[in-house]
Amino acid sequence: MPTNFTVVPVEDVKASGSGEATAEGSSKPISLGKIFRENDDDVDTLQGPDSGDESQKESTPFFDSDNDTKNYYDDKNMALYEEEMDSTPMVSSLLNKLSNYTNLFPGVCEHEETEDGCRRVTVPQMGTFIGVFLPCLQNILGVILFLRLTWIVGTAGILGSFAIVFMCCVCTLLTAISMSAIATNGVVPAGGAYYMISRSLGPEFGGAVGLCFYLGTTFAGSLYILGTIEILLIYIVPTATVFKGHDGDAMPNNMRIYGTCCLALMALVVFVGVKYVNKLALVFLSCVILSIMATYAGVIRTIIEPPEFNVCLLGNRSLKNENFEVCAKKEVIKNTTITTELWNHFCNSKHLNATCDDYFTLNELTEIQAIPGLLSGVIKDNLWGEYAPAGMTIEKKNQSSVPTQEPTTDRDDIYLFNDINTYFTLLVGIYFPSVTGIMAGSNRSGDLRDAKRSIPIGTILAILTTSFIYISCVVLFGACIEGVVLRDKFGYSVKKNPVIGILAWPSPWVIVIGSFFSCSGAGLQSLTGAPRLLQAIARDGIVPFLRVFGHGKANGEPTWALLLTVGICEIGILIASLDAVAPILSMFFLMCYLFVNLACAIQTLLRTPNWRPRFRFYHWTLSFLGMSLCLSLMFICSWYYALVAIVIAGCIYKYIEYRGAVKEWGDGIRGLSLNAARYALIRLEESPLHTKNWRPQILVMCKLDSDLAVKHPRLLSFTTQLKAGKGLTIVSTVLEGTFMTREDEAKTAEQNLKAAMVAERTKGFSHAVVSSNLRDGFSILIQSAGLGGMKHNTVLMAWPVTWRQAQNSTATRNFIETVRETTAANQALLVAKNIDSFPGNQQRLEGGTIDVWWIVHDGGLLMLLPFLLSQHKVWRKCKMRVFTVAQLNDNSIQMKKDLQMFIYHLRLDAKVEVVEMHDSDISAFTYEKTLRMEQRTEMLKQMQLSRTEREREVRTLDKSFWKKKCEEKPLKFDEEMAQLIHDRNTASHSTSDREAGASPERVHMTWTKEKLLNEKNRQRESIGQVKDMFNMKPNQSNVRRMHTAVKLNEVVVKKSRDSQLVLLNMPGPPKNMKGDANYMEFLEALMEGLDRVLLVRGGGREVITIYS
Repeated sequence: MPTNFTVVPVEDVKASGSGEATAEGSSKPISLGKIFRENDDDVDTLQGPDSGDESQKESTPFFDSDNDTKNYYDDKNMALYEEEMDSTPMVSSLLNKLSNYTNLFPGVCEHEETEDGCRRVTVPQMGTFIGVFLPCLQNILGVILFLRLTWIVGTAGILGSFAIVFMCCVCTLLTAISMSAIATNGVVPAGGAYYMISRSLGPEFGGAVGLCFYLGTTFAGSLYILGTIEILLIYIVPTATVFKGHDGDAMPNNMRIYGTCCLALMALVVFVGVKYVNKLALVFLSCVILSIMATYAGVIRTIIEPPEFNVCLLGNRSLKNENFEVCAKKEVIKNTTITTELWNHFCNSKHLNATCDDYFTLNELTEIQAIPGLLSGVIKDNLWGEYAPAGMTIEKKNQSSVPTQEPTTDRDDIYLFNDINTYFTLLVGIYFPSVTGIMAGSNRSGDLRDAKRSIPIGTILAILTTSFIYISCVVLFGACIEGVVLRDKFGYSVKKNPVIGILAWPSPWVIVIGSFFSCSGAGLQSLTGAPRLLQAIARDGIVPFLRVFGHGKANGEPTWALLLTVGICEIGILIASLDAVAPILSMFFLMCYLFVNLACAIQTLLRTPNWRPRFRFYHWTLSFLGMSLCLSLMFICSWYYALVAIVIAGCIYKYIEYRGAVKEWGDGIRGLSLNAARYALIRLEESPLHTKNWRPQILVMCKLDSDLAVKHPRLLSFTTQLKAGKGLTIVSTVLEGTFMTREDEAKTAEQNLKAAMVAERTKGFSHAVVSSNLRDGFSILIQSAGLGGMKHNTVLMAWPVTWRQAQNSTATRNFIETVRETTAANQALLVAKNIDSFPGNQQRLEGGTIDVWWIVHDGGLLMLLPFLLSQHKVWRKCKMRVFTVAQLNDNSIQMKKDLQMFIYHLRLDAKVEVVEMHDSDISAFTYEKTLRMEQRTEMLKQMQLSRTEREREVRTLDKSFWKKKCEEKPLKFDEEMAQLIHDRNTASHSTSDREAGASPERVHMTWTKEKLLNEKNRQRESIGQVKDMFNMKPNQSNVRRMHTAVKLNEVVVKKSRDSQLVLLNMPGPPKNMKGDANYMEFLEALMEGLDRVLLVRGGGREVITIYS
């Protein structure tokens, strides 16, 4: 009687989103050709009416799974790429998105447009001159030029001032070259320097330097406001001071009051609307240009007719001439000799016979021209500097004077003094803010018609132009103005006029008004730019505590950032000294410029494929020189300010590294790390590792539960305690199946591994492997994990607790094969029993011992592990004990002495004990335990054999069935064959479906008479084998092994029952694979009754040495 088969086609579970069963009428075999029909109705019929699941994409890739007719591709020319449209869009679509690019934040629009909503962003139309050159010019030229440059020239001399200006200008020029290369290597959105540095050096450097740049911009606002108030109170309205007097605190207090009021007014203007600041920008720039032109006009005028400004000197000391008109002791009016106002300052009465100051009596008053002119030759006297301490009078060189004791009169009203100690490095710090502002063009890159062309040309031209202005001013000031006037910081010796003002033409008021509006405008621009920079940093999310400053008004104005900026700016105003704020400002800008140069140098040296700047005139040596110059200027300006700035940047860097958001911006530091890692890996392979440098590089085998979460997180805790962040750690797991079907699960598993590592503070790498079976996956990891010289040398895994309860011997076989493979690969193996009872990282073991049972020597790993654990705070208070076993023929006393000496030479602090194990008769318990072990092994073998025979029978029937089908219906064979192959593949690649029993039986057998007789005979044989199994005697070799395990376990339990951890030599698996199941029983017997056990198997090399 022939065997009858019925092949039942089963719908693919993934092909249908509904859980309903298919109708009986739909169970016909389906031809593969139907899938490729162009008729959509046929496709709908194939899928069924309820097929709307997302997984439909994979099984039905030729139509949209969301049933959205608008997304169907009518054009069949691109049908080959139809599956990839979601992840890789068409080029036309990509270009369309790029053409609509804008660098504005979403929802940002001008304040006046809030009522009508945001308008469409038009194409930027600013060119090089308007968009880059003029903004840079306006930001570079400012307060220092009008209020301090003459004083710097007078103090440092023409040569010293030229050196200061040259160094600072070269620094900014080199930085501009590096910045141009970075800015032309792609689009630079809002954020300017912060964006360039963060995207080139990574979020840590970007956040640190971005915040430093923000602080620099904020303190620049303080500097400009202080300059504005200084001009207001000294030159424009000197009578408006609140605190009167000439003491040292009056003027700073006035600066604080007026500066705070000015800051509040400017903040209100910025809050009301940035459009007013932008509209006044041209006015402020015009003031700067007119003031500079007036200065050059005044220099030319000195050739024709020098200005009529004179300076009064007493001996060689310069006097304030704001309180007197005549530079003489006496004057004759209508033939009558009377005393002057100067007489009243130095004498006790107006009479000619009054008692006067000795210096006033012995020295004569002389009046010299404040501006001798360009052709006067005064340039020779001003070539060299004249530094002086604070409180010293300003004196003219080469002027005769009779020295006396200090005058007894009130000298503050009449003499001119140095208000601060002057030295070269101080002047560098005060001058450097005058060359900042080179980032103004890059900050506007989104508003430029051609940013790649405009930023380099405009910025470099602006730097060259301002450098020419500064250098020419240094030379012209030294060639036209008298030295004592140049050193007069506030112009008290020339009727309280700014020194540069008396040189300008037609009037000093041109400089006073121009510099006042210039400083005011620069302060407004700082208060406008700094909050937006902070907002850009906050919106990037790299600094968690700054996220609140990313919010603002509905129109995008950074309100909260503005409030913080005003608060920090107020700190600079409370300092109340332009000379004290300038070095602080210099530090932050120099650090920013340093990292711009560093970013360009790194990108150039790494030659990353994305580094393709349009600006070609750069080189890494120029960037390195600029970086070195910036670092040198930082310490030249003020070494303690430099250290503070570096510490602030370092703290921000570490904070972002540990607490900040993870960002991947393709930065150069990552490329540098890759190059350094490649170099180090190559070096590691050049020579073998020495025993002194050996440390466990651990591959952790983790098991996941049904939710793909780590089943034993304490395995990671133990790794952390053993490694303490040193060396290599790879946390891995294996998923059974194929990568194509379990790709998402593999990614989820790897993310869960990373999360568990973070929770357990394990530093290392995670790796999830998908393999057809667990055995192959473990083998792949043992062979290929790691790279080059950074490969693991130790495998850590948990003891398979449920190996006895498993339905098949797969778990046992996987474990034993892993042991064999680690041995073959010369890798150490650590197996932790009861890993869930091991202490966590937050626990502290108060005492106890770590017991080492040293049975055989396999490299010394047993000795090294307790030492490594004792370095961690969890195990720090545990003492180490070393036990070894002495046989009948061993001298236990000598063994203990030798072991103590060995431990001493290893520099380990441990207590040594030798345990004697004499030969004894095998107990009945050991005999019975071995017998039960062999009976269980035999029973499992019979069960496995029966299952194997059934599977072989099914395969035989399959072959006969398909042979007959080919002969009877060859035309229908291809369809049914394809369907069955599809079902089998689905079942073999989907482990979860097999376990859940989702796939019904494909084959139904009809029994024949012969088949029934064969099955009955096989059952009789099985019964006979079971009877023989209960009458069997145990193998003598197994009895001996069990005897050793039981006796050794008795000793270990007796000595180490209460210890915190027991380390045991792990015996190797049997060479004959038939004894694998017995091997697991031996290990169980060895560890029975112990709580925390770590089985240790060496890797075949010495890992600890007594030599230094």
